[in-house]
Amino acid sequence: MPRTATYSVAPEAAGQRLDAWLAAQLDGVSRSRVQLLLSEGKVLVDQKPAKASLKLRGGESVEVTGDPTPPPLRAIPEEIPLEIIYEDGDLSVVNKPAGMMVHAGSGATDDARNLGTLVNALLHHYRQLSSAGGDLRPGIVHRLDKQTSGLIIIARNDATHFKLADMFSRRQMRKTYLALVHGNLKQDAGTINAPISRDAIRRTRMTTRRNTGARTAVSHYEVERRIASPFGAFTLVRVRIETGRTHQIRVHMASIGHPVVGDTLYGAPAHLTQPGQGKRSASIEDLSLDRNFLHAAELAFAHPRTGAMLELSAPLPKELETFLERLQPAN
Repeated sequence: MPRTATYSVAPEAAGQRLDAWLAAQLDGVSRSRVQLLLSEGKVLVDQKPAKASLKLRGGESVEVTGDPTPPPLRAIPEEIPLEIIYEDGDLSVVNKPAGMMVHAGSGATDDARNLGTLVNALLHHYRQLSSAGGDLRPGIVHRLDKQTSGLIIIARNDATHFKLADMFSRRQMRKTYLALVHGNLKQDAGTINAPISRDAIRRTRMTTRRNTGARTAVSHYEVERRIASPFGAFTLVRVRIETGRTHQIRVHMASIGHPVVGDTLYGAPAHLTQPGQGKRSASIEDLSLDRNFLHAAELAFAHPRTGAMLELSAPLPKELETFLERLQPAN
């Protein structure tokens, strides 16, 4: 049977909310965890279920059933296909598809929120991964955004993990991306050196317009192709990043007025329409992309154990190639 702990409410606690009071009694247990226990009926006040907002009078008996401390969060193996570009006993390089999270967030549990990630697939495929990243992030040294595809390095043991992490911090990794951006870039090549911090208002966004907490971020770009399409002007760029800040390329390109196609978070439109044509025109087909046109195309680095140079690449995925074909007018 699950154990039950009983607590008595002191008279001086009168007027306090039940959830706040109980969180103070349970060492190491958050208020949100207490609210979850209440919603599951695992907390009784004077032998009756109670709401989190209950105002205490003092003198009540509060019973908590089961273990109020949640079990440690762990990623779980899941059989998901992997496109492995390179592997040996120390590391692997995987071509991650867009739409796949690298790992579950810290608030995940062993349910649907902790399924379908790259880590789930890796745990099924490999018997051993580095543990330096913790139980939710085994093998993960760096990350790609959910809607960004391309190459990501996986550490298969802790020694490799620490060496790779040091190489990243020393900027000894050459990471190159392909991005399609809105508009016609004025220069054929350039460098964006703009520190990045979290947006103070919209916390899911990053920004170059805030000094508080800003971290150095440097991106170098070269124009691959300029596209004059029926939907407007676009530029396919090759971007090499020296740093790996959250949303770095997306934020940097948006900061100079050229957001990545499909990136509605940073100002790109959800649908492309031909200039001068409304969305409701029956004769005009609009164009949309359900992901960001951003792909980690190349990785070059010295193997952390042997020192041999590894130069790896992954072509644009089919959905991005198809989008380019649809975007460009027929000759």
